Amino acid sequence: MTGDEAVADEAVGDDIEYGIDEQPPLGESVVLGIQHYLTMVGANIAVPLILAGAMGMTDYPGVTARFIGTFFVVSGIATLAQTTFGNRYPIVQGAPFSMLAPALAIIGVVTAGGVSGQPSWEAALVQLQGAIIVAAIVEVAMGYFGLVGKLRRFLSPVVVAPTIALIGLSLFNAPQITTPDQSWWLLGLTLGLILLFSQYLDVKHKAFRLYPVILALVIAWVVAAALSLDVTLGPLSVADVTVGPLSIDPVLASDHPGYVDLGQVTDTRPLLPIYPFQWGVPQVTTAFVVGMFAGVLASIVESIGDYYAVANITGSGAPSERRINHGIGMEGLMNVFAGIMGTGGSTSYSENIGAIGLTGVASRYVVQIGAAVMLVVGFVGYFGQLIATIPDPIVGGLFIAMFGQIVAVGISNLRHVDLDSSRNTFVIGFALFVGLAIPAYMGNFESTIAFRESVGLEAFLAETGVATPIEAAAQAVVDTVYIIGSTGMAVGGLAALILDNTIPGSREERGLAAWDRITEDDADFESFRDRWLARDD
Repeated sequence: MTGDEAVADEAVGDDIEYGIDEQPPLGESVVLGIQHYLTMVGANIAVPLILAGAMGMTDYPGVTARFIGTFFVVSGIATLAQTTFGNRYPIVQGAPFSMLAPALAIIGVVTAGGVSGQPSWEAALVQLQGAIIVAAIVEVAMGYFGLVGKLRRFLSPVVVAPTIALIGLSLFNAPQITTPDQSWWLLGLTLGLILLFSQYLDVKHKAFRLYPVILALVIAWVVAAALSLDVTLGPLSVADVTVGPLSIDPVLASDHPGYVDLGQVTDTRPLLPIYPFQWGVPQVTTAFVVGMFAGVLASIVESIGDYYAVANITGSGAPSERRINHGIGMEGLMNVFAGIMGTGGSTSYSENIGAIGLTGVASRYVVQIGAAVMLVVGFVGYFGQLIATIPDPIVGGLFIAMFGQIVAVGISNLRHVDLDSSRNTFVIGFALFVGLAIPAYMGNFESTIAFRESVGLEAFLAETGVATPIEAAAQAVVDTVYIIGSTGMAVGGLAALILDNTIPGSREERGLAAWDRITEDDADFESFRDRWLARDD
């Protein structure tokens, strides 16, 4: 290890309580694992709820509960697979926002036309499954044939820093934070508790250092639930005097963003039947596959940024080409599995990387324990309904703390580059700006269909009367532009990638020389085959 590497590792590693390969006691690991998953429940529930609403599935509460449960089952299995057979980083796998835009486009097209003999949600879902499975097969090939890993030679800290920062900045305007009727006191309570436990009281007791997120979430939820209770007491007898019944009205009305509807918890099936092809046999439409692949590409860019972020925050060497290939290949396999099970896909989650930064718990074992717990409880109807009662202001407080941490992790990569170089500052600033501006512009359009209309594609195709294959190709190109343009880390990452590799600059100036000294060798990464199947003994 070089002197520069030692300094870098010490700067980051001092804050790590449990390293990637360490195993805390089982009881402690269960709580820590659940905490890792609680940081991503907002997103892992938001995606199925958004899809269910778009499909009209919410008219069937029992189906919606099973849909949410399936996402957690897939998340648990995908996390176990990635941490065991994939890149072996302690990153939770969950429902991707990067694939949400093409999913909504598919749903919009299918539900607009309708399919005879099927509910609209069922017809849309089998088309969504088919598109995810086929697009994911290409992702598997890109990973395990080494195509993605070859990108690593073009990635410098000048590219990675804004890409990771945009992962965090992508949710600065999330509705859980910026909604007009925000409950700022509840969001502030959650955020304040996280800051109190993780930054001020972390030296006072180990519990504050290890469990700041779960402590803050539970306390804030209990407060919100208590203020939402509608209690009727009585009649009561006091000194032969009967009083009551007494009714205590809830402080928070049912339309308040912090309201907790505990009645929802019992209004579901105890056990949910979750199995492959539960919604029907997937159907494949070429145009849908191409659109979904654009979402997969955005997911790949985001995942590579996640790999660098978790390596940086844990003080590990930057990921090798071989590790990146195994990670993306496994994500592809788990996307195929997600399509078979009938969800909206699977990818690495940035939320728990932020949790690593806050808690110092980077143990792969902890994440695996949490995944096993989520896998089991995903079949329990009460769990999904209970998690769904967490108010948006509490989720917003979690987002601010965790995604702010990710932004800082991204910026920290710039310590390797020459910031006196006008070349570098231009590339970084440009990537950050377009990574925020282009998605903001794309937000003006509700779907790819609206975007097609805005660029005049539909009118052009109608006037020219081109052949069907050409029409499908043109739509696919426009849809790809919309999907990638809606993903900040994809826009900023691609902009930085192109500029950094075309504008003249030395390896030392770009930070590549420093990075070479701390990047792990391909031989340092041991795959599952290396560790078990290739043993001679």
